[in-house]
Amino acid sequence: MRFLVLASDYDGTIARNSTVDDATLAALGRFKQSGRQLILVTGRELHDLFNVFDSRGLFDVIVAENGGVLYRPATERLDVLAAPPAEELTRCLRKEGVHPLSIGRTIVSTQETYRGVVEHIVQKLGLDLHLVSNKGALMVLPPHIDKATGLLSALAVLKRSPGDVVGVGDAENDQGFLQLCGLSVAVANALPCLKQQVHYITHSSHGAGVQELIAKLLGNELETVSSASC
Repeated sequence: MRFLVLASDYDGTIARNSTVDDATLAALGRFKQSGRQLILVTGRELHDLFNVFDSRGLFDVIVAENGGVLYRPATERLDVLAAPPAEELTRCLRKEGVHPLSIGRTIVSTQETYRGVVEHIVQKLGLDLHLVSNKGALMVLPPHIDKATGLLSALAVLKRSPGDVVGVGDAENDQGFLQLCGLSVAVANALPCLKQQVHYITHSSHGAGVQELIAKLLGNELETVSSASC
C-alpha cells in the first residue's frame, strides 16, 4: 500500500455547487476505513466551509484559507499559520467598492474582475502579499502561504511525507500542492492547465471522479503510475 493519504480540494473536486453527494461521502468513508488518512485542502474560510459541509469529521486535517489555517476536526484545534489581513488593506478595498469582499483569519477574497484594483491598492500600501486566482475568484494572501505550505503543515501533524500522498484537484490554486504529492490527479472537469501537470486524470467529473480515484486506490491500481510530463 504505497499511498497512505488522500489530499483533496473541495469546490469542483469532491463538491459540485458546494455540495458533496452521499456516494462521494461513502467513498471517502471507505478510504478512511482502510486505515488511510484524509486531508481536505480548500480556499474556503472555515465558517463558510462548515455552512455547506457537515461531514468534516471524515478528515484528519483540514487546510483552509488556501493554506493559511489548519484545523483538526477530532480535537477542534485551530492553528493560524500567517498574519491577519492588514486593516488598511480591507478599508481601502471597501472604499474602492470591491464587492463581494470576504475577510478571513489570513485571507482576503473577492472576484477576479477586481484584480487590477486589488493590485493597485497592494502596491500603493507597500504590502508584501500575493494574489491567487481560482476559477474566477481572487484570493489575497501573505507571502509564502498557499495550498502547498498548508499541505506540508498537515503532513507534519500526521507524520507523513509528500510521497505518501495522492492529491486531487481542479483549479489553478491546486497546482502547488499537487506538485508535492507522490501521485497528482485532476478530475475530468479540471482546468486544462491543471490536466497538463498531473499524473492521472479521472474519467468522471467532481465527486464521481473522486469516487473513481478511491476505487482505484483501494484496488492498488495506481501504484505504478509514472510521472506525467509538464
